[in-house]
Amino acid sequence: MWSQSSMSKPKTLLEKIWDTHVVVEREQTVVYIDLHLIHEVTSPQAFTGLKEKGLKVRRPDKTFATIDHSLPTLIDSSNSRLSFADSMAVKQIEQLISNCKEFGIELYGLDSPHQGIVHVIGPELGLTQPGYTIVCGDSHTATHGAFGALAFGIGTTEVEQVLATQCLFQKKPKNYAVNLEGKLRRGVSAKDIILALIAKIGIDGATGHVFEYRGYAIKNLSMEERMTICNMSIEAGARAGMVAPDETTFDYLYHRPLAPKGAAWKEAVSRWKRFPTDEGAIFDKEVTIDVSSLEPMITFGTNPAMAIPISARVPDPESIADSGQKSSLQQALSYMDISPGRQLLDHPIDTVFIGSCTNSRLSDLEQAAKVFKGRKVAVKTLVVPGSQSVKKEAEDAGIDLIFKEAGAEWREPGCSMCIAMNGDQVAPGKYSVSTSNRNFEGRQGKGARTFLASPLTAAAAAVTGKITDIRSLEIEIL
Repeated sequence: MWSQSSMSKPKTLLEKIWDTHVVVEREQTVVYIDLHLIHEVTSPQAFTGLKEKGLKVRRPDKTFATIDHSLPTLIDSSNSRLSFADSMAVKQIEQLISNCKEFGIELYGLDSPHQGIVHVIGPELGLTQPGYTIVCGDSHTATHGAFGALAFGIGTTEVEQVLATQCLFQKKPKNYAVNLEGKLRRGVSAKDIILALIAKIGIDGATGHVFEYRGYAIKNLSMEERMTICNMSIEAGARAGMVAPDETTFDYLYHRPLAPKGAAWKEAVSRWKRFPTDEGAIFDKEVTIDVSSLEPMITFGTNPAMAIPISARVPDPESIADSGQKSSLQQALSYMDISPGRQLLDHPIDTVFIGSCTNSRLSDLEQAAKVFKGRKVAVKTLVVPGSQSVKKEAEDAGIDLIFKEAGAEWREPGCSMCIAMNGDQVAPGKYSVSTSNRNFEGRQGKGARTFLASPLTAAAAAVTGKITDIRSLEIEIL
């Protein structure tokens, strides 16, 4: 374990975690992995590879599985969700169940009270802990970096590698400081912070780097808000996003089912407190955002960097000198059927989705419920909790009734409309306001047009049937 007295120079959070996990250091470093999360979509080929090579899972005790991506969020009268699944989804789910049984891996499956989106259940169970290296065959694994962990997505071949060896070949990333200063204004949330950052530096602005989110604003966010920000780090090209562990982190983890207990908890906290970046440590890149200057954000194009403040106007491709960027913007506006130079306010929409690994936690649902209370939805609206635990908490608090009384659909946990592979999708040519993380062409269904936004902005759109500035509604929000 790293200790300050042994340091030759001040180190960043990233460097401290990296240095304690290096197994062999070469051009491609072999790094030890503390936690491997798997799901039904990117694991089948990896398990097939193990079987063909006659290999076992090296550390089944450090591997945990859930069913989320292809699992329908509808449930029938016999309490089954698979009756709504297509043959491919059923095959993926059955294969994961079989593989976990064969290789001795804990599965939070169809009947588990902990089933849910992989990046929601990891933290709420206490699997995610500061100082860990965490991988998953999913792009938004950076979510777990909110706890001071080095967490990133990997491909199917790498999933097999980690299953077999509990290690991974990696090139050491560079350090990128994101200084978030100031205090959020009314109606502005964590989702707006990360969309503003991505819009500022672009989809490749952090390629080869790991973000460390720092400053007054990040320190004053809850763990769930920090997870929202870290979740979308990949959308700016970053390998991961991290927040140094602090008392907010420890308070969240305390009493989580799989977090350390008793004397082990005290020892863990003592260790975790040594991970924050040392004073004087050097970052390779740095950017500062005054969050008090931000408005609610919304995307207008086909990647998350194509985002603007909700009162701003859609940029004109003719004003862009770079031919590549100009062409990309023209293509995006054509796909979205949006004219440059106009505001998005009052743009009619057809569907609203509140959910995903970005915004499906209890605090997200609580925010949205404030908007829905006493109102009726104007368009089809899906509200999908991130896990069975979140669903139960929401129902115990009566939040589900607010959504139901407003006319929204209260669904079972899963990835849902974030990715159109489970039956939840937007019709061709139709518009959705979504709290998910990607607005690529066809992401929510063939020909679907997606506006990414916060739960507050999505809720405002649901009850008005158009893109609406949440600050214009008479509602008590922070």
